[in-house]
Amino acid sequence: MRTVTLKNGKTLPALGMGTWNIGDSQSRRGEEIASLQAGIEAGMTVIDTAEMYGSGRSESLVGEAIADLRDDVYLVSKVTPSNASYDGVQKHCRASLRRLGTDRLDLYLLHWRGGVPLSETVRGMEQLRDDGLILDWGVSNFDTDDMEELDGITDACIANQVLYNLEYRGTEFDLLNEDRERGVMTMAYSPLGQGGDLLSHPAMKDVAKGHETSAGPATTAQIALAWVLRQKNVMAIPKAGSSKHLRENVLATEIELTPEDLATLDRAFAPPRRKTHLAMI
Repeated sequence: MRTVTLKNGKTLPALGMGTWNIGDSQSRRGEEIASLQAGIEAGMTVIDTAEMYGSGRSESLVGEAIADLRDDVYLVSKVTPSNASYDGVQKHCRASLRRLGTDRLDLYLLHWRGGVPLSETVRGMEQLRDDGLILDWGVSNFDTDDMEELDGITDACIANQVLYNLEYRGTEFDLLNEDRERGVMTMAYSPLGQGGDLLSHPAMKDVAKGHETSAGPATTAQIALAWVLRQKNVMAIPKAGSSKHLRENVLATEIELTPEDLATLDRAFAPPRRKTHLAMI
């Protein structure tokens, strides 16, 4: 498994598991729990969730899945901006911990930029860390100007979770490199795109034809993941909703894209030539 290294020296697998839209269906609950547990066993020990996902249902499912595996997991959750005041992060972090059935988060993120002053949110995060309820904190959906403002307050942020895939490459213009220079690890959400258009693109199919995994011919989803994972200190967190998709995701780590592959993908999905506003979904 490829790895990323946090500014505190901790090493994590570069491929984790996202849980957006997981926990919403009772009929799929058993399969989703089994998928998360299989992922942990396969070395994908980073699990990302949020209080917003299913109004806490995702956190509750994750808590059930890791009940006997907590010490094997690097657990990430997020607080919504409306709850990101000093008192709000205290209250809502504790609520997340109750749903997750644990006494601490490894990483707690501000889900996106809101109206609460950053300095107040940072103060709340630092208090949670001092109290041992979180080990580290970071942000999500922060663009370059947001990160610059945060830099003026503290250098304690260790991660920035952003939308990053072949269809959304704007972060390559500046944000990825600037965060890397800060020692801030990038967590790429929705690395497989949305709605299937990315995975059905002819260029993706052409590149996939040139690769094999230990389980057989590469899929376009594996190409999409391998493309994200090629970046230094970038973690991909695709959804882990079924064991089939989970196994497919793990096999993506076997793929090394060639310069010719990257050129093909660049022609189909052009890299940014100017600054664009950070995309988010």
